[in-house]
Amino acid sequence: MSAMELMNPPDYRNDTVLPLPPEVSADAWAVDAACSGNPGPMEYRGIDLATGQQVFHFGPMHGTNNIGEFLAIVHALALMQQQGIRKTIYSDSHNAILWVQKRKCKTKLERTPKTEQLFQIIARAEHWLQTHTWQTPIVKWETRQWGEVPADFGRK
Repeated sequence: MSAMELMNPPDYRNDTVLPLPPEVSADAWAVDAACSGNPGPMEYRGIDLATGQQVFHFGPMHGTNNIGEFLAIVHALALMQQQGIRKTIYSDSHNAILWVQKRKCKTKLERTPKTEQLFQIIARAEHWLQTHTWQTPIVKWETRQWGEVPADFGRK
């Protein structure tokens, strides 16, 4: 079933207000980043898949899409831990998921006065990853099968 065929909400689901495919858990947050240019103004956010509500938003700040995707996952992990929430996190970024697993942002973005504040935030995120453990499942959002991730900014 393609994303275009989904009803909003599907009549067979009462756990969400969003048009989610059957294999996607609504007990989850979806994260995504957007960047105008690469690098350029970057922002990211998290959406609760049960309610459709934005849980957090950051930016814009000069950066790259991959950095935003990475920071969005770390933000979701830290916020869930802080609030005692255990849900799945969906991200459409293979790179960001790998970076989180390795606890290191492998960006090639040049460190300059314009990017220094972002690099401070990356260092804080890496430190959090290196000093915390989590059981939160981080699942790759399959865009080809499911359509755009619900946290998408819709700017393509």
